[in-house]
Amino acid sequence: MKRLIMIGASGHGKVCADIAEQMGVWDEIVFADDHPPAAYPYRIIGKTDDVADGDADFFVAIGDAQIREKITGRLKKSVTLIHPRAVIGGDVAIGNGCVVMAGAVINSGTTIGDGVIINTCSSVDHDCKLDDYVHVAVGAHLCGMVRIGKSTWIGAGSTVKNNISICGGCMIGAGAVVVQNIAEAGTYMGVPAKKRK
Repeated sequence: MKRLIMIGASGHGKVCADIAEQMGVWDEIVFADDHPPAAYPYRIIGKTDDVADGDADFFVAIGDAQIREKITGRLKKSVTLIHPRAVIGGDVAIGNGCVVMAGAVINSGTTIGDGVIINTCSSVDHDCKLDDYVHVAVGAHLCGMVRIGKSTWIGAGSTVKNNISICGGCMIGAGAVVVQNIAEAGTYMGVPAKKRK
């Protein structure tokens, strides 16, 4: 029996489990969580430290990039989840422990690092490069040849213009439009996006 252990019993975890079910690879999907909710549609087998590498596959379903990186680093069999209704170019490279959700589009020439979240109905156009643990939120759009540094969050409904580089450790606010390179970590909001002081 092929088993998938999801780390993180949250709303994000439920969506990731649904993707895993639709992929049809695993016979059983269970969860580990340090603070499990009172009611949850999947079986919770313990806390995250109780889970050890064995025969099971693992997926870290936690939105926080630092926690996701810490937990993923100790698991040997971290899998990538891709929704059957995502559109991915034939030469796209996707790392370990990523999730690509329903309606997402990733176009040709793009490279995705480890632990990346490409959320519902977001788009990543041609020849983009996303470093590890980036999160492209719901409905966000990266135009062609965009570079996103490690652990950066691209907020819901935001847009990054083509040929833009954003350094690691940034948070791009919901609905922001990035039209210039960002070389300093911080929170950027507005149209055009500016650093929040």
